[in-house]
Amino acid sequence: MDRPLRAARAATYVYFVLCGTLLGTWVVQIPAIEERVGISHATLGGLLVVLGLGTFVGMQVAGPLTDRLGARIVVPAGGVLCGAALVLPGLAHDPWTLGGALLVFGLCNGCLDVSMNAHAVHVEKAYGRPVMSGFHATFSVGGVLAALAGAGTAAAGLHPAAAMAATGAVGIVIALMAARALLPAAAPAPAEAPAEGSGTTGRVWLLAALALMVMLCEGAANDWSALHLRDVLGASAGTAAFAYGTFAAAMTVGRLLTDRLATRFGSLAILRHGAVMAAAGITLVALGPWLWAAFTGWALFGLGLSGCVPQLFSAAGHADPAAAGANVSRVAGLGYLGMLAGPAVIGWLTHLLALNHTFLLLTLLCATTAVAAGVLRTGPDRAGRPEMVSGTH
Repeated sequence: MDRPLRAARAATYVYFVLCGTLLGTWVVQIPAIEERVGISHATLGGLLVVLGLGTFVGMQVAGPLTDRLGARIVVPAGGVLCGAALVLPGLAHDPWTLGGALLVFGLCNGCLDVSMNAHAVHVEKAYGRPVMSGFHATFSVGGVLAALAGAGTAAAGLHPAAAMAATGAVGIVIALMAARALLPAAAPAPAEAPAEGSGTTGRVWLLAALALMVMLCEGAANDWSALHLRDVLGASAGTAAFAYGTFAAAMTVGRLLTDRLATRFGSLAILRHGAVMAAAGITLVALGPWLWAAFTGWALFGLGLSGCVPQLFSAAGHADPAAAGANVSRVAGLGYLGMLAGPAVIGWLTHLLALNHTFLLLTLLCATTAVAAGVLRTGPDRAGRPEMVSGTH
């Protein structure tokens, strides 16, 4: 493996950690900013929708730009803009300025997110084997770094704006320093690039629909796992917090292992069997009356889901190398909408059903994903997919 390719892979890891750190820095500062601006939880919820809208728009803009200008330009630009925009929520003094700040930050975050995923697709193609899940695992590492830094700045009594400005400044420097190692833009040979026809487009939208279902499940787990243990099983607040921790830890461990498993068994097996495992786990959560069953279920749910999204992003990017950015933006954008919708859908269903029984909807979505997983072995890019090196599904 040549040195430039290894450097490009390392740089991609850096940008995934950077993205996770910048987003995580905002997350850990939410309580302080909410108190400083003087808004209710309900108002904050509405403003988070604005953040999601900005992220979605940024994703749709960055995808085609990455295809046109190349990741070496768009990825560091997204990192610089995201680092610069991070301080804006910390400077907000009322709901309107906070909403505007979150819209801008979301826009910049979406640009960085999609462009780095598009570059990851090109790195994976150059390696000739699955490496996408490892990148997604390092995004979680960035969140851990943000949490540690946030705890330190809070203990030191640092103002949220100062903490966010410092993190953003470091992020800008890192984004610029890592840029040189990214792969240069290269126009694919006409014979190798499939035309953007109805077959490819339809397949990409099917991948996007699966991403929406999988990421809706992730979003529901993020917001409702701890409440399930507290409200349904009667666990203490401290014990309930470990439900999300169990899910998140299983997701991270699963993504660290997925690339090797995908190399051996193929992306189709990862998506299908992962979805089946997730379905079994969330069903155990929904129907099990014991704490041990809940923790086991959330662990299986996280482990099963962990490899699904990377396979979908990878398949979208490889569907047409000349339009990798645009295709990834479609899948990531629809998936992100699913992650935003997940908590709301479960919340609405609690008006009709007990909280634990609403999780059976997630069982249905995971089962549907498992049935539709065959889309990964369909399409014009099949022969060029990295997982085909192993020849096993």
